[in-house]
Amino acid sequence: MAERIYMQTDNIDKLKEECGVFGVYDFDGGDVASTIYYGLLALQHRGQESCGIAVSDTNGPKGKVLSSKDMGLVNEAFTHEQIEKLKGDIGVGHVRYSTAGSSTRENAQPLVLNYVKGTLGLAHNGNLINAPELRRELEYTGAIFQTTIDSEVIAYHIARERLNSKTVEEAVGRAMDKIKGAYSLVIMSPRKLIGARDPFGFRPLCIGKRDNAYLLASESCALDTVGATFVRDVLPGEIVTISPEKGIESDLSHALPKEKSARCVFEYIYFARPDSIMDGVSVYHSRIMAGKFLAMDSPVDADLVVGVPESGNCAALGYSLQSGIPYGTAFVKNAYVGRTFIKPKQKNRENSVQVKLNPIREAVEGKRVIMIDDSIVRGTTSDRIVRLLREAGAKEVHMRVSSPPFLWPCYFGTDVPAREQLIAYNRSVQEISDIIGTDSLDYLKVERLEEIVDNLGICKGCFTGKYPLEPPKEDIRGEFEK
Repeated sequence: MAERIYMQTDNIDKLKEECGVFGVYDFDGGDVASTIYYGLLALQHRGQESCGIAVSDTNGPKGKVLSSKDMGLVNEAFTHEQIEKLKGDIGVGHVRYSTAGSSTRENAQPLVLNYVKGTLGLAHNGNLINAPELRRELEYTGAIFQTTIDSEVIAYHIARERLNSKTVEEAVGRAMDKIKGAYSLVIMSPRKLIGARDPFGFRPLCIGKRDNAYLLASESCALDTVGATFVRDVLPGEIVTISPEKGIESDLSHALPKEKSARCVFEYIYFARPDSIMDGVSVYHSRIMAGKFLAMDSPVDADLVVGVPESGNCAALGYSLQSGIPYGTAFVKNAYVGRTFIKPKQKNRENSVQVKLNPIREAVEGKRVIMIDDSIVRGTTSDRIVRLLREAGAKEVHMRVSSPPFLWPCYFGTDVPAREQLIAYNRSVQEISDIIGTDSLDYLKVERLEEIVDNLGICKGCFTGKYPLEPPKEDIRGEFEK
């Protein structure tokens, strides 16, 4: 799912990713809604704004889709009674992050389209760079949009192409000829479950199997959660079609040469759960290696290595393993506060970090502390966390960051903002260190990025300004829209 309107994130200055997708087809005819529910729970970290489930009975009336979607977390949006009512052996689910102006139930996914050839249920993770022009093109031929998201543009194109295609998967392929950018799609047609991944492989998608059911998911951790076995990743540029008659069919006509693949490296650094494996690479291993490389390239004498929960913990452990400096816990994280929460009033805003994190004085008092975090975006959170450590008695605070400095915006589904809002833009590392109040600061070297993902092809555009696709001419992220 992709957004057009950008907002200042809440006071926990973290990047947000653009959703998680999940799909199931049970060839034995069992109801799949509860499986989708638990799969979405496992993908909750990818989106906490809204969620939805759409199912269909392949043995019932063709094209009848039951769906439920709402704002909030998965366990808030669905009751046991609602799940019980969603009868069907094929279905798709979605969790979503949204931004200012678009936080509405209408924009929740999956999208369900009724059209001449039947119905489509679609869930999308990613961001199209040519969505505005495709949208205008459709509007001038009479299309009426119900949402403000890219996903509806994709759904319309698939529906249109289906009128002149023999199969729904052929229509998906024809739509892929037109759309540009990042997308992982899970699509439910009346008799098929389809997965598609953009030719660069920006966003992850994998296939699982449980008994006589096949599953598609953004991350392998969701397969583990529902007791499914990992089969394989959907390859960049691949369309997979799942049906009882033919099992898994593969279409690689949109695949690019391997060296052109450009997976989002931030999936490995931050977005994904550490227990996921993506394109054959363990996310946990990537973060451990990032920490080890930081210890090799940016050593410092200290008494303790700590991570900023949760995303900094694995890299902190890697730093400790490589350096021999003890690994410890410096913060308690409030388990009942999600990645977003109701903001304190303006006068109390500096306390918002403390709502989520509280330092353990006994762990850090009188010690030289190395604090590891996955990124610094605007720096508004980092200075507060450093201050918390100093107030708890830390003698020195040295920060190490398990990604390079953000210098450029992202156009492919991650909310890296305009350059002027990035603390690293036009500032030296020493200047950033002075702003956030650390005794020293260093980042992971850009050259190390391929090494932490076992030399997979990755996108480094937000660090280098070199994108795998030509950036859009118009500002598709809409930071300045009101």
